[in-house]
This record gives sequence, structure tokens and C-alpha cells, in this order.
Amino acid sequence: MCGRYALYGPVSRLREAFDAVPEGFDFEPRWNAAPMQWLPVVRQRSNGERVIHRLRWGLVPSWAKDETIATKLINARGESVSEKPSFRA
Repeated sequence: MCGRYALYGPVSRLREAFDAVPEGFDFEPRWNAAPMQWLPVVRQRSNGERVIHRLRWGLVPSWAKDETIATKLINARGESVSEKPSFRA
């Protein structure tokens, strides 16, 4: 994965594609969505309902002193994820 993607079109397209309800926000088209930006994410609640939230893209481990580490932690290798301190817990 390159770490960038494009997101454009009306929020209704996300609603239809994922059968999800936006949680009180709309979004602007992004032609270069990048780590550390607030972006729409589809999440599923325990009751099965899907909702669209705005979340910041990237992982900031609890031990990190600087949140910009999240730009480097957007992907994990399946074969080593349990060994890496950032993803282990």
C-alpha cells in the first residue's frame, strides 16, 4: 500500500456502499488523503449497525513521545505483527 488514497463524491455514496449512517458530519473530497488527516471511517457497532465516523489515520502507540510516528505506522505485516512492539498489544 502506498499510504495515500482519493475519496470523493457525496456522502450518500458511502452510505449506500456500506449501508452506514454518517455521525453528524459531511466531508470534503480528498484527492490525496494521507496519514495524520481526519478522514471518514466506517465502523460497526456491537449491535451490527454501521456508522461513519471521522478518525485520524495512523497508529500512535502508548509509548510514543511524538504523535508524528503515526505516519510510519499505517501498515503491518501479517507474518510479524505479533512481534512488533507497536502492534503486539
